[in-house]
Amino acid sequence: MRKTSRSNKLVSSLLAPAMIAGTLAVTLAGCPDREVAKVDPRQNREQEKEVPVQINRDIDILFVIDNSNSMREEQASLVANFQRFINVLNNIEGGLPNVHIGVISTNIGAGTGGIAGCENNGDNGLLQNAPRGACETPTDRYIIDTANEDGSRTKNYNGELADTFSCIAELGVSGCGFEQPLESMRRALNGSQAQNQGFLRENAFLAVIIISDEDDCSVEDNGMFNTDAAQDRIDSELGFLSSFRCFEFGVQCDPDTPRSSGPRVDCVPRENSSYMYNVNEYANFLKTLKDDPGQIIVAGIIGPPTPVNIGSNDGEPTLDPSCGVDDGAGQVADPAVRLSAFLEAFPNRNTTTTICNDDLSDALTVIAELLAKVIGNPCMEGDLVLTDGEPECSVSDVRNLNQDGQEETVIPKCNAAMDNLPCYHFVQDTEQCSIESSPTQLTLVIERGAGDVASNTTTVARCVSN
Repeated sequence: MRKTSRSNKLVSSLLAPAMIAGTLAVTLAGCPDREVAKVDPRQNREQEKEVPVQINRDIDILFVIDNSNSMREEQASLVANFQRFINVLNNIEGGLPNVHIGVISTNIGAGTGGIAGCENNGDNGLLQNAPRGACETPTDRYIIDTANEDGSRTKNYNGELADTFSCIAELGVSGCGFEQPLESMRRALNGSQAQNQGFLRENAFLAVIIISDEDDCSVEDNGMFNTDAAQDRIDSELGFLSSFRCFEFGVQCDPDTPRSSGPRVDCVPRENSSYMYNVNEYANFLKTLKDDPGQIIVAGIIGPPTPVNIGSNDGEPTLDPSCGVDDGAGQVADPAVRLSAFLEAFPNRNTTTTICNDDLSDALTVIAELLAKVIGNPCMEGDLVLTDGEPECSVSDVRNLNQDGQEETVIPKCNAAMDNLPCYHFVQDTEQCSIESSPTQLTLVIERGAGDVASNTTTVARCVSN
């Protein structure tokens, strides 16, 4: 497979705001997305800034990497550009967060049918730490790099972080062609692999990053991989033995006639599939790992979910690539309908970039910037409009109530005496705020007095920008 032009798409981005009057708490019951107060409508644009009330610098990062036979260039680009990812994290306030970094493959096998590369349970969600070449691996199944109180760091590896990641992340291309990234993720994190213990920390953020050129094929019933010759035909229940089965039994489109050629629209994960797990099951599983689902970040370097078109190869239905086919000069990828739906189940905490790209550096940078945003720092970013030296903003505390929605409290600007607590103001910090990302070099400060704030609260500022 080859590669083509770049087309990054940020899925998470900003939510549409709603006008909220006064400073009373507002409960957004049953609504998974936050709506925050809007600044004076005379502005042309707005810049949103989020700062957790209690900044948490612990983050567990799980890379789920496709190791099928079409992924050689993508794996090489991942490890070659991983330093870009680390550079963004290094620029977070206080430097590199306290990270655990793990790698798993998409290979959990395809049962006992004898499919090459898919024997039994494959890697089964086990964190991978075998050296890929003449290099040094971490002493555990995952990388540890955390800060100590004296300013030193605890590491379970020698040398540079990017080199250690490269040593374990280039998994090769001999894995199963029926990629099951979501089920592999679940097995890696659900406690079934004793060797993975210690990777997940109770109070840390959890980031799951999926890199694959095919959609998810997580199967509940391995009967879908039946290799009997009687099944390997167009008129059988299962159809030809190919990854098209993953599309047929895992995705539903209009028209819902998977084996007929032609374009499809409105494609979504198939519910009540005879063979495959529902995508929502994996989103719900991840959310059970944290009391606050805002601690979960997901990202995908995958094929766009559209367009979807069914082709034919000597009478065998095939799924056309959704990217990389315009000029015939690039990597191709199948439409990732199931993976896209999984990522979108985490509003404000997801990003998607295309894998049909000569260079994954931009994709890794976008993901790292999302992680940096979630971890938080108080520096005001962007080209903000200043009035009397200060941005024009509205500021709110937003507390996540998990399944019951969110609660928002609008915070006023501090008066001259700063006795209208809680209130906000700005302080210039030229040391902490780089002029490249924070042209104003201002930090947002909330004066709370002795008031307590729940740990799962984020302060959100929406400011007028040029």
